Amino acid sequence: MRASPACQVSLRHFGVWRSAVLGLSLLGVVSVAAWLLRREEALSMPLVAAMASAGLLMAILVASLLRMPAVGLRWDGQAWHLDAVPGDLAVVIDLGPWMLLRFTPAVPARMIWLPVQRRGLEAQWHVLRCAVYSPRPVAGR
Repeated sequence: MRASPACQVSLRHFGVWRSAVLGLSLLGVVSVAAWLLRREEALSMPLVAAMASAGLLMAILVASLLRMPAVGLRWDGQAWHLDAVPGDLAVVIDLGPWMLLRFTPAVPARMIWLPVQRRGLEAQWHVLRCAVYSPRPVAGR
């Protein structure tokens, strides 16, 4: 089996990811509100503090969606590069027109999650999918 040809894409469209996270956050808020409305006893201070913390975390998560910078993803036939950083790429979720990829830099650093959608990459989508599923070259060959 031969390796996929080189490809390069600029990831800048994150609409599906933003919609999914926003929807899940709203579902969490609605669930907590419904639970609070159904409670008959008074709320304790630890419970109020826990709910406030959860609300703050959801607000931070939703706010983080507003500034997702564009990144360049490149496969040169030997290694993946996120912007200029070499590393390994793995498909974590593949829903057809949307994928969640995990980039692990070659130098010790934290992994980066990349929500990738076909919209905005129509001309490059097939080549990208072929590259992410292509066999990696064996080291030393």
